[in-house]
Amino acid sequence: MALAGDDRTYLVGLGSNVRHFRFGAPAEVLRAAVHALAQEPGITLVAASPIVASAPLGPSRRRYANAAAIVETALEPPALLARLQSMEARFGRRRRGQRWRARVLDLDIILWSGGPWASPGLVIPHPAFRHRAFVLAPAAAIAPTWRDPLSGLSLRQLRARLARPRPPAPLARPSARG
Repeated sequence: MALAGDDRTYLVGLGSNVRHFRFGAPAEVLRAAVHALAQEPGITLVAASPIVASAPLGPSRRRYANAAAIVETALEPPALLARLQSMEARFGRRRRGQRWRARVLDLDIILWSGGPWASPGLVIPHPAFRHRAFVLAPAAAIAPTWRDPLSGLSLRQLRARLARPRPPAPLARPSARG
């Protein structure tokens, strides 16, 4: 991706599985979130993926709507994360200790043009993105050639690996004891 000036390019994952009092169903929450991201000062929306439905992880029972967006900004990763968390709060997200809870809006930095990043509270690439079809499907739709800086694989390749049928594990043979 070509960068303008000091801008950095980010791949952001979006998710929702709770109706919003103003925007409605989770897919509409994501459309509103993409619009809000495009209006955010200092952030340029480059692309937004189609919205996909997915099964929940963890204790939540509600299905998710998921999408991905590419944004450009001069912000460093921790500053962008703070802005994304501020957007989540404006949409009504309340952070409570339990992971994978139902949420009105979840915004995650998946990748960025600067390669790997690690700081307290933020790791890029997102540690679990390679194993999540609900991240890879929308991400590969808008950035199929972006590469995971750790594996070297493109988003298209990661998605294909995840979708590939796996043979059943072989059964253990009983050991021959005399």
